[in-house]
This record gives sequence, structure tokens and C-alpha cells, in this order.
Amino acid sequence: MAGRPLIWLPQTAGRSESEIFFDALALNGVDVRSGTDAERLLEPFGAELAKALEARRDDLARAGQALPGAAEALAAVAKLDDVVQTVLTGNSKPNAMLKLSAFGLDGFMDFDVGGYGSEAYPKGTRLRVARQRASEKYGVTFDERAAVYVADSARDVEAARVGGASSLAVASGRASAAELRDAGADAVLAELTDPAGLVAVITRLTEPPGSAAPGPA
Repeated sequence: MAGRPLIWLPQTAGRSESEIFFDALALNGVDVRSGTDAERLLEPFGAELAKALEARRDDLARAGQALPGAAEALAAVAKLDDVVQTVLTGNSKPNAMLKLSAFGLDGFMDFDVGGYGSEAYPKGTRLRVARQRASEKYGVTFDERAAVYVADSARDVEAARVGGASSLAVASGRASAAELRDAGADAVLAELTDPAGLVAVITRLTEPPGSAAPGPA
């Protein structure tokens, strides 16, 4: 993309594709200040990355795996009334769709209203944008009480706080349950293998104050 050898590698965990890309440029001597050519490189980089991942789709399906209980969890939440499920991810939209489709999880998602790593602003802001997209598409107000961000890192807990959503943290990644609680998660689960428990937590987090009726998640 920039005509330079990739010598120094950026940190990638919990970061978006755009963050990783600009950090890689800066580490390898490319001027990333606003208004430079670096900004124009993001779109072609995303296209090349999607092309490379598509070429390895079979490797992904063969060597990767879905988390235990992921499909059952998504199916259980989909049965709740007035629910829209989407993704808030550091991946670009094409890569997110490819990864989920490789494991049969894409059918539960409305990708049109998601927030993606190719959008060059913080994840908390992308969460607000995703909620606005859902409100516009479905003609209802998905307010802060109606949104639950299910994720697995302390950075995601912080993104939920910034984006005005409840955070349901799952200790299936690098962060322990204790670390997720310390980060301020509204609820913590050890794993995704209890769909009924997951639904109960989402229902509790989205209940209007003083009401037992579940709201949208």
C-alpha cells in the first residue's frame, strides 16, 4: 500500500483494522497526519485485505472454530421479541461477514446496521452509529437502555460505556472474569454455553425501570 517494507508490526488485540493499519504505517515511517496520502490508503488496503481473506476462506473453516455455544446463544436471543442482532467489530464489513458465514453464524445478523473497523473512528462511536442505523432502518428508537454489547475484552466494556450501552462481558477471550468485572462490565458470563442464562441477563439489562417486560436488545 505504501511502497515500504513492513518491518515493525503493530499490536492487534482488541483493535480495529483502521487502527492497526495507521499504526503500522506510523511504525514504518509513513506520515499519517490528517490530509496526507495515508488517509487515502485505507480504502484500497481494506479491499486487498478482504481479497486475501476470501482467498483463504477454506483455511478459515478448516483451521478455525466457533466458540462453544455461540450458535445456540445467537439463536436463543433471536427468539426474543423486537430484537435486532448485529456486529460491532474491528473487522471490515466484508471480513466480518466472511468470518461469521464460515461457521454458519451469519444468518442471525443484520449486517446493514453494524459498526465496522474500516470506519475510522473509535468503537464507542461506532456503537452509537450502529444504534442510529438500526433506529433509522426499523423506524423505532433503540435508546441506551435497549442496547447490549456482548464482547470479551476490557476495551469492549469501555466502548459500551462510551457508546451508551450495557456491557455483557464473556470471559472467553484473553480477559478473565475478574478483569472484566474490574473494568466495569454490567454483567459477566464465563462462557456462552448457557443460552437461557444469556437471555435472562439480556432481558434484565434491557428491562425498562420499574417494569418486568423485556425491551429490545
